[in-house]
Amino acid sequence: MHKRHLIFVILFTLLILFYPGNSDYFQIFAFNRKLFGQKQTSLSLKPVGKIPVVKSLYQPNTSAEGIYIVELSTFTPLYEHNTNQTFFPASTTKVITALTAYDLFQLDDVITVKNVAVEGQTMGLVEGERITFENLLYGMLIHSGNDAAYAIANFYGYDKFVELMNKKAADLQMKNSHFTNPAGLDDLNQYSTPFDLTLAARELLNNKFLKKIVSIKEITIADVDYKYFHSLTNVNKLLGEIHGIGGLKTGHTENAGDNLISFFRNNDNEYVITVLKSLDRFEDTKNLVKWINDNVDYWK
Repeated sequence: MHKRHLIFVILFTLLILFYPGNSDYFQIFAFNRKLFGQKQTSLSLKPVGKIPVVKSLYQPNTSAEGIYIVELSTFTPLYEHNTNQTFFPASTTKVITALTAYDLFQLDDVITVKNVAVEGQTMGLVEGERITFENLLYGMLIHSGNDAAYAIANFYGYDKFVELMNKKAADLQMKNSHFTNPAGLDDLNQYSTPFDLTLAARELLNNKFLKKIVSIKEITIADVDYKYFHSLTNVNKLLGEIHGIGGLKTGHTENAGDNLISFFRNNDNEYVITVLKSLDRFEDTKNLVKWINDNVDYWK
């Protein structure tokens, strides 16, 4: 065979063999385009032996205006809806508050409560109460206590603390987020996106202690003098109801609607599900968990 003809046959054969079409290769690159076509915005990727693949294009039944689902080990996007649109974060803000505070305090540091008269959900802190930073983390991340968030910020220095919250967000490459208060109270200058809050969630899950806290359903804690006791119940009612849900953070205000960032584990695979401005964050998350179970497979 003529040399040119031989080269043509080889090239044509390779094209037939490796043309993506509707194969798994096509799905990997189509559904995981951010993994391969965009620089990651925070932690480096971990070596993995398998790649998540979305098997079908059916849309999950949800009311949320913003949704982002990623496979955690590779940060591969699996489902997106208004991923980079800004929303009021409500108490999902407390993920950033916790990460910021964790850099500033030791768990056994004693914080004196002051100026915590604040609206919304509280854990019942008393003015002048002396309580450990660790127990304030429980109050903030389990019970979503706005007073716990303010107690931490006020003790450090409110304005400086909020400044550090925004620095933490910048360090995590949360490019479309800004914070003006530590609790998540509505403010036109306080906003975030499904993508950015997923970055924050990933950072929290890399902290073993904070990861443990957000998975706790109920706990009772006390001040250092055992004068005040606080019974805390996790606002996330999916804990213990949906197998594989391990936290992470709820949020709700009138303007924000229902927000929920969830950590979900299934068959040793881990995901973050971020739902913003939902009519029913728990029902939406249930449907998204079902969507993951029905649609996500792994290509080896």
